[in-house]
Amino acid sequence: MDSASLASLAPSHTPQNLHRVFVYGSLLSDEVVHILLKRTPQSSAAVLNDFQRLSIKGRVYPAIIPVDGKKVSGKVLSGITATELDILDAFEDVEYKRSTVEVSLTAIDDLLLDSLEKLLVYVYIWNNERDPDLYEDWDFEEWKRDHLDAYLEMVNEFIEEFEHQPPKEPCAAVDEAGQRCEQPLHSPAQEEEEPSKLNGE
Repeated sequence: MDSASLASLAPSHTPQNLHRVFVYGSLLSDEVVHILLKRTPQSSAAVLNDFQRLSIKGRVYPAIIPVDGKKVSGKVLSGITATELDILDAFEDVEYKRSTVEVSLTAIDDLLLDSLEKLLVYVYIWNNERDPDLYEDWDFEEWKRDHLDAYLEMVNEFIEEFEHQPPKEPCAAVDEAGQRCEQPLHSPAQEEEEPSKLNGE
């Protein structure tokens, strides 16, 4: 199959009520996503240019911030509904802001692309670019080996709590993306002894 045919398989025309989200941390794990969304959405490998993925002191999940010349490997989750986006918003908490960025697909269905297909997607970016707690590059494989099992337990607790929250009244204020206005489920203040705080894009 040539690159043009492969590119045509990309989710380049998502219906208006569905969304794409670029994930780069704990949400790279299909197990985590399946607990949150009750399904595993279609995904495609992608790269986000001019950002860097960093570890956060006292946390097991990463952050990304804009850094010229760097790039973050991850994947694009496609066909995300508004309800699922609300879940991801709550999961990511107030320390991240949901923004729109352009990513380059690097593979579809595990087949490499000759020419990169570009997509506009949502991504969760760390709010404080100058945070002194950000340090060296974060490694997904190391995270899976050392933290996945405990993290899955915490994700289960999160979604159980989320699903039992009473319906919230719509609020008047919206953020700069015009998307998020409700208070998050969890407070951003957590002890270092609780490294599996639920987010990480």
